[in-house]
Amino acid sequence: MIEASILAKLNAPEKAQRLCALKELARNGPALPAPDARYINNHIHSTFSFSPYSPTAAAYSARAAGLCTAGIMDHDSMGGAQEFIEAGDIIGIPTTVGIEFRVSMAGTPLEKRRTNNPDQIGCSYMTLHAVPHNCIELVQRVFTPLREKRNERNRAMLLRVNALLESSLALDFERDVLPLSEYANGGSVTERHLMFALAKKLIGGGRGQAVLELLPTLGVGLSKKQEGLLLDTESPYYEFDLLGILKSAFIPRVYIPAEEECMTLREAAAFAKETGGVFCYAYLGDVGESVTGDKAAQKFEDEYLDELFEVLRAYDVRAITYMPPRNTEKQLARLRALCEKHHFYQISGEDINSPRQDFVCKAMEDPKFGNLIDAAWALIDHERGIKEIIL
Repeated sequence: MIEASILAKLNAPEKAQRLCALKELARNGPALPAPDARYINNHIHSTFSFSPYSPTAAAYSARAAGLCTAGIMDHDSMGGAQEFIEAGDIIGIPTTVGIEFRVSMAGTPLEKRRTNNPDQIGCSYMTLHAVPHNCIELVQRVFTPLREKRNERNRAMLLRVNALLESSLALDFERDVLPLSEYANGGSVTERHLMFALAKKLIGGGRGQAVLELLPTLGVGLSKKQEGLLLDTESPYYEFDLLGILKSAFIPRVYIPAEEECMTLREAAAFAKETGGVFCYAYLGDVGESVTGDKAAQKFEDEYLDELFEVLRAYDVRAITYMPPRNTEKQLARLRALCEKHHFYQISGEDINSPRQDFVCKAMEDPKFGNLIDAAWALIDHERGIKEIIL
């Protein structure tokens, strides 16, 4: 994580302030490491969905970590894409821009199955990578009404959250949630924003033991590890650690299925073709003993992965995005073999939305993932109109 004083400047309220601060850092800031050709990341979230990093801070943090290229990937929004591009140019890191969104599998053989979404059956996370710069506004315009529909659902979920709280802890969407987001500037509001607002409300009564004593009254159980995190009152990650605990405890109890804000798979594939971006299914894979420790044991798409590829092909999806550190060697071998069998393009990136996460994906040091590094550079060429990726 970069120094708090630097992060504060790069997270200034206005885009112009953030970029101005980055220009000053580029001229007079600390020396940055040489970029490492092995380190790429095409899935960095910003404050335009949920993240501790503005688009400017995300670009700087990626460059400061030694990445040779980086990609922004916000939920339901490309509101931060142009800022990310400009920040990359200032700090000297090539960038890609895209969007992540939920897609309804209604009408497909997968409509009653859980794919890669822990919260909802028949609804999948998909990504649109390397959106050509002249189509950024088109994507943003199409998702504007969908973000509004999502906020209707967010408000309804917040009512459910409040029903589980003492009246003194009740949250107001406009007062407590929206100011934590970039919604006014075209960003999205996610379930994490709801839980972040609750985390801030709980911390308002004191950290450490005060929080530990309050959580059981809200039906939140804690492991010894979580207790230790919450007793570390000086931790710079305190709010985000509490957010993670609350998300695991509350979202299953208050979640309302995403419906009206979701395109169907057929609609999403047609829209992707219109934009010229690379449309991908985001592979998750069954979780037993979580490789990264951040997922509960749960079955996802592995049981019918072969059928999933057939369905995706039938709907003109020809690319898979995955995160090597999050899966076992066996899962990755099977996935990559299916990609080769069906001629699917492979893209990778470790999603960044917490200050505890490292921008560097060490798995990329393995030569067998060289195709993912090549793909990152191909995405850059594709979105800049230098050389199109043919799927």
